[in-house]
Amino acid sequence: MMESRQLCIGLSLNTTWMKGEGWRHPDSDVEKMDSIDYYIAVAKMAEEAKLDFLFRADYLYVHPQMIGDSVNFGSPDPTMMFATIARETERIGLVTTISTTFNPPYVVARQLQSLHWLSNGRAGWNIVTSIEGAENFGDGPMPSPEERYAKAMEFTDVVRKLWDSFPQEAIVIDRESGVFSDRDKISPIHHSGEFFSVKGPLTLPGHPSGSIPFFQAGASDTGRTFASRVADAIFAAMPDIESGVELRRDLRRRAEEQGRSPDAIKVLPGLYFFLADTREEAQELHKVAHANLSTERRLASLKSVLGLDACGFALDQRVTADMLPDANQPVRSRTHAELLRRYITIHQPTVEEVLARPEVVGSAHWVSVGTVEDVLSDILERFEAGAIDGFIALPGGSEKSMALFFDKLMPKLVERGLFRSEYAGVTLREHLGMR
Repeated sequence: MMESRQLCIGLSLNTTWMKGEGWRHPDSDVEKMDSIDYYIAVAKMAEEAKLDFLFRADYLYVHPQMIGDSVNFGSPDPTMMFATIARETERIGLVTTISTTFNPPYVVARQLQSLHWLSNGRAGWNIVTSIEGAENFGDGPMPSPEERYAKAMEFTDVVRKLWDSFPQEAIVIDRESGVFSDRDKISPIHHSGEFFSVKGPLTLPGHPSGSIPFFQAGASDTGRTFASRVADAIFAAMPDIESGVELRRDLRRRAEEQGRSPDAIKVLPGLYFFLADTREEAQELHKVAHANLSTERRLASLKSVLGLDACGFALDQRVTADMLPDANQPVRSRTHAELLRRYITIHQPTVEEVLARPEVVGSAHWVSVGTVEDVLSDILERFEAGAIDGFIALPGGSEKSMALFFDKLMPKLVERGLFRSEYAGVTLREHLGMR
């Protein structure tokens, strides 16, 4: 039986619905991608559906597959985008992405607290350690995952200290005495650690709504340890139910080991859906979305993700565990590599099947293709199995697919009591059930 709990649902503002060949259609609205008004309109639709938050991934490098025939307007600073959207919305949360590997913590603490004030308590931080981009920030190589996460741990500690260094209670505004702020409540942090030395305090006070929720992207072993210590939600890759159940159980266990509630971390995978009036139409949307990925591109992606060079293999040849490269060799994403290794070990798929996997053609997201009823059933199955606490919606295929999500799928979740019909609060912390 399903527990009497509701889903937590966010929407990605990365234009996933224009991937592949779909952007070439005359009615794709691709020309609108360069205008903030387009994203504001989508944000308002999400708020009308009472979604918990908006989400925006970020990239600090230009991957070769991001240019050419792939629709991509680049990667504007998501925090600046959300600052604009904050003025056009009232309730929906705004989860921005900022890397701990390439930014100074003082600047990040200030940016996030500023967004928190601009949005009246709706800011969230998606913490990433980045997997590429070192060449844009100096001559050094990309740090190892262990070093990146060690830096992220200290980084988040510094950010929290900075937020605490200037509490909202320090603003007293006493006209009679002439005291605007209480000096004794504002203090330096004098942080000196392995990666950072920061005096503080921060240049602006905390918001009355409380601290900013932490999201974390990545589900490798190192990433899970980090999430168990600091995250309120995890945006994780989990292409199948089994990986979701295992991740959620493991995170609940790790949270308890850190002295936290097992419910402290919401598991929110990306749901990359292709919705249409018929299954055949939905399958065609999915096909078109990946039509630009030739076999050569997929083979290159497989080598990047797993380190496996399958160029000389026949498409019907089975890939077995003994064919897998050393698990300790450098790969683009350890999370995606571990997911793909697990799939191959269990299923012994053909090369063709491996090249069709989400880890190879996308970002290892959960993919659901079909009618509204099909995708609804998929969501219910994972929720009942204990694989998810909710999801981040990644509309695929077309704007119509996104419209069906808002107009048909979300009302069905509300009817079943799995999602709210009205907002109960005004801040992101309230939407997430945080105290």
